[in-house]
Amino acid sequence: MDAYRIIGGRKLQGTVAVSGSKNTALPIMAASLLVDGPVHLTNVPDVVDVSTLAAVLGRLGVAVERSEVDDERRSRMRLLADHNAQHVAPNHLVSRMRASFCVLGPLLARRGRAVVALPGGCNLGDRPVDLHLKGLAALGAEIQIQRGYVVARAKRLRGAEIQLAGVHGSTVTGTANVMMAATLAEGTTTIRGAAVEPEVVELGRYLSQLGANIEGMGTPTISVRGVSRLSGTNYEIAPDRIETATLLLAAAITGGDVTVTSARPDHLESVLKLFRTFGAEVSHDESALRLRMPQRPRPFHFVAEPYPGIPTDLQPLMLALSCIADGSSTIEDRVFPVRWRHAGELRRMGVHVHVDRCHSTIDGVERLVGAAVRSMDLRGGAALVLAGLAAQGETVVTNVAHIDRGYERFAQKLGHLGADIERVAVNSEYREPSHPTTRSRQVRERLADA
Repeated sequence: MDAYRIIGGRKLQGTVAVSGSKNTALPIMAASLLVDGPVHLTNVPDVVDVSTLAAVLGRLGVAVERSEVDDERRSRMRLLADHNAQHVAPNHLVSRMRASFCVLGPLLARRGRAVVALPGGCNLGDRPVDLHLKGLAALGAEIQIQRGYVVARAKRLRGAEIQLAGVHGSTVTGTANVMMAATLAEGTTTIRGAAVEPEVVELGRYLSQLGANIEGMGTPTISVRGVSRLSGTNYEIAPDRIETATLLLAAAITGGDVTVTSARPDHLESVLKLFRTFGAEVSHDESALRLRMPQRPRPFHFVAEPYPGIPTDLQPLMLALSCIADGSSTIEDRVFPVRWRHAGELRRMGVHVHVDRCHSTIDGVERLVGAAVRSMDLRGGAALVLAGLAAQGETVVTNVAHIDRGYERFAQKLGHLGADIERVAVNSEYREPSHPTTRSRQVRERLADA
């Protein structure tokens, strides 16, 4: 099991380019199941989730080829579907990542049958797929759950009025699934309560470029008029807004000065407003953002909610920042109310975090203390890395495979900005905190013996 070893206390400075959005790339890759002819994508991030979905698509008859195309290591991906291939997405792949479930809609629409394992991914509490199934059933699909698989059939989907907003709001992956299926349905589909996230808008633009007829993207009501076929195209994946915010927060938590390029500031308006409330100096143009942190963060308060609010994916990272704020901060997560596993690990670094259902209260300290901590999920793992950058002494973040799912060359990018961080092999049972005044020799000896 790999880990990140971090010596904290360095202010991050410099310029770094953000990668393509994995949450945009995944449904766009899944949409290749709809297409007659090859699709060429650029700026596809080299992360584990993308590789996992490529393996799922390979089992469904999609040939996936990757290559680097420029000095910034932005990769090109070519996808070509064989529509005579099998229609079964196996459990051992789909269970690794929730977004794999996005193959259900396009597979059903193009081949008339789909057998897809119920999804996995980060453990963030109950995230049912009933809205996905409700939407596809409204389009005329016959759906059964058999031994952990969704079995769906339809000779031809037909347009319908569909309500996708649930108890906890709109569903991003559910909107993507239904929108993709509706592109080849007979007649017009109206999706009400649709998610408005940038990733859904990008998927709609991509489908339109393939030949789909879609209106209302970016609003809660999307209209899809079905077409008979979709043709291949070239498309560039938008920058990753969560990675952009993560790199800016790395500057904030270390009191640094970082510029993130190849970005989309318009996707982060509410986030940038929050950054300014805790004292960050933020500026941007059309494709770059700069954050300078001249002082210790002020305490702050926010609610994680669907776009255009603060994304739930940033909640763990903001919690890490609040640990060094000059006072008490409060955070509420209305999207995934039980997403607090990282809080227990942050307590090991010397901060008081109190969690009560969907709320947390954090009493900031002047300096965190390095410790051995364990990544529990993708964004929580990234939050622990950021905390390590700000901590006194050495921090070892284990189980970083979670981080690999969504961040491309994470340690390299942070190192480029001046962080003292390296990836090492470590015994999974190692949990002893490092003393802040102790050099790294003892830990290195443990790692070498692992």
